[in-house]
Amino acid sequence: MPRRNTSKATLASIAAELGVSRTTVSNAYNHPEQLSPKLRAKILAVARAKGYSGPDPTARSLRSGHAGAIGVVLTEDLTYAFDDQPSVDFLAGVAEACADSETSLTLIPVGAHAPRRTSLVAGASVDGFVVYSVAEDDPDLRAVLARGLPTVICGQPTTIEDVPFVGIDDRRAIRPAAQALVEAGHRHVGILAIRLHRDPVDGFIDQADLDRASLHIQRDRVLGALDVFAEAGLDTAAIPVVTRHINDAPRAYQAAQQLLETHPELTAVLCTTDSMAHGVLAYAADHGLRVPEDLSVTGFDGVAAALERGLTTVIQPNRMKGVAAGTALLEQVSTEASWEHTAGEPQRTILSTEFYPGRTVAPPRH
Repeated sequence: MPRRNTSKATLASIAAELGVSRTTVSNAYNHPEQLSPKLRAKILAVARAKGYSGPDPTARSLRSGHAGAIGVVLTEDLTYAFDDQPSVDFLAGVAEACADSETSLTLIPVGAHAPRRTSLVAGASVDGFVVYSVAEDDPDLRAVLARGLPTVICGQPTTIEDVPFVGIDDRRAIRPAAQALVEAGHRHVGILAIRLHRDPVDGFIDQADLDRASLHIQRDRVLGALDVFAEAGLDTAAIPVVTRHINDAPRAYQAAQQLLETHPELTAVLCTTDSMAHGVLAYAADHGLRVPEDLSVTGFDGVAAALERGLTTVIQPNRMKGVAAGTALLEQVSTEASWEHTAGEPQRTILSTEFYPGRTVAPPRH
C-alpha cells in the first residue's frame, strides 16, 4: 500500500511544482472552461498525489465577501418544517430559485416548540436572509435586520415597511371559504386557528387577543372570516374562536374537541389551516358526525391531502412563495444591495389564491 503524503499541500505549492500560476491551479477547480483538458488533468493529478482537495471554501468566501449561501429563518423547529406540508412546499420553492445560482440554503430555526436559545442568526455565514413567517416582535427578526444583509420577509410580519415582502392577502383570501358557509345558510359557526402570539396561548380567544396578535397571518385570516360573518348579520362577538400554539394533528384534534364539546350547537367550523380542518374531520368521524350532513368544514392552504379528501379550502401558492422570495433575495445579493440601501420603495409581491369548493360544505340540518 502506497504511503500517504502527509505534508500539507497548498495551492501555491502545487503551482510551484508545475511551474504555473496560483490562478491557473485555482481555475482547474473553479473555472475549468478556462484551461485545456490536458492541463487541467495534469493539475488535478498532481493535486491528488499530494492529497490536495481544492481551494479552501472558507478562505474563498473571505476573499470574495460572499458566503455562497442564503439563510432561511423559520418560526418552527426543523422537524416540524419537514413534516408540515406548506413549509415543505415553501422550502422546495426557495431551493428551486437557488437551483442555477450555485447558492446553498442554511436553515435557521427559531424553534417555537422549545425554549429560546441564543440566536443562531448572528453567527450564520450567509449572504442574506429569507424570513419565513415569524412574529412581529421576534428577537431573531431584529437580529436579522441588525445584520444589514439583503433580506426578504415571506408571509409575516406584514408591518416592516423597508424590507421586500412576499405573501398573500390573508384577510381577503379566506373570504370565499366564509362566504361558502354563509351562502349554505349557516348561522352557528366556530373558528379554529393556529397561534396568534409568539408565546403559547391555547384555547378560546377574544377580540383583545386579535388586536394584540404579533403573528399576522392567522390574525388576518380570522378577521377576514369575521368580516364576512358580520356582513351577513351574524353576531361576531358570539362566534367562538379556538387556537393552538402548535399546528400538528393531536393538537388540531384537541382544538376541535374543545370547540365542538363546548358549543354543540355549531353546524360549521371554519379553519385557518388544512391541518386544523383535518383535526375536525377526525373528531367528527370518531363521534358519529357526518361531514357535511351534520357538520360543514372549511380549511386553508390547499395541500394535496386536503384536495384528495375533497376538503372545501383555499389554495395558496406555497411553493411559488418560496420561488418568489428566493428570487427576490438572490437579485439583491447579486447587486450587493442590502435592505438598508435599496433605492426606491421595497418590492411587495402579493400572490393570488384560489377557492376550492370541495365536498365538505352543505346546508345545516337545523
